[in-house]
Amino acid sequence: MSIKYIVREGFTGIKRTKLAATTSIFSLFIAVLLLGVLTRIGFNVYSQAMSIKDLIEVEVFLLDVDERTTDQIRQQLEDEELVQEITYISKDSASAVMRREFGAGVEELAELNFLPASFRLNVDTDAGAEEIESMVSRLSDIRGVDEVEYNAVLLRMMESNLNTFSLIVGGIGILILLAALILVYNTIRLTIYAKRDLIRAMKLVGATNKFIRSPFIVEGILQGLIAGTLALLSVFVIFEFAVPFYLSDLGTLSWPFGRWYYLAGAMLILSVSMGWWGSRWAARRFIEETYISD
Repeated sequence: MSIKYIVREGFTGIKRTKLAATTSIFSLFIAVLLLGVLTRIGFNVYSQAMSIKDLIEVEVFLLDVDERTTDQIRQQLEDEELVQEITYISKDSASAVMRREFGAGVEELAELNFLPASFRLNVDTDAGAEEIESMVSRLSDIRGVDEVEYNAVLLRMMESNLNTFSLIVGGIGILILLAALILVYNTIRLTIYAKRDLIRAMKLVGATNKFIRSPFIVEGILQGLIAGTLALLSVFVIFEFAVPFYLSDLGTLSWPFGRWYYLAGAMLILSVSMGWWGSRWAARRFIEETYISD
């Protein structure tokens, strides 16, 4: 099998059906661009949600217990898988915090030293609301614990909104992918139709199905590569120039995992994969089922 012939025919297929190929490339470009934009925005929304979630603390208020019981409670808290960090706040420290936050007006109340000692817990940001509630229930049953408090309403609301956002973005992404695949599929089908007489002639002289399909698959890969490159350049222009200029209040959106090349690589791989998949789908179906059987 001649690699040079296959690649040349792949480029020829694009030239032969310019309108269809341009439509396919443009559709892939829009699809990958939208997915790239959604991914970068979605990553920043998720990161922001995790930052807020990191501020949600579980506070374990203690009864008036001795030091030994306090140490035992700490040990039980450390045994909890979700607990990442523990800070002990004594009664004196709680009174000092009260003076600092409310000023001299509460000096007499602070002197009474009536605030209970407590443990402030930072929990795993990947933990869901149900997991944290289950942990809170266990902590409430520990001997020497008076009550356990945390902002359950905020956590549930944030988790619900994040799940809704993920479903919407995921649904839009799937629809975009399907639309782009169908357009690539139709483009390759038109190219095959334009070469139907040549395909029959090649079959008569003994050309294999794989040899006939290969140029069309290369054409789909080339369409994906062109579309992915254009989409990647557009993402750079949008987020590095347009957004800072027109939406300066929005601030700088970080790249997923802190590096531009993760998203860039994912976009190119996705675009080429979509071009390959759509072209392979069309070539296999219309060459083997239609023209070969005639």
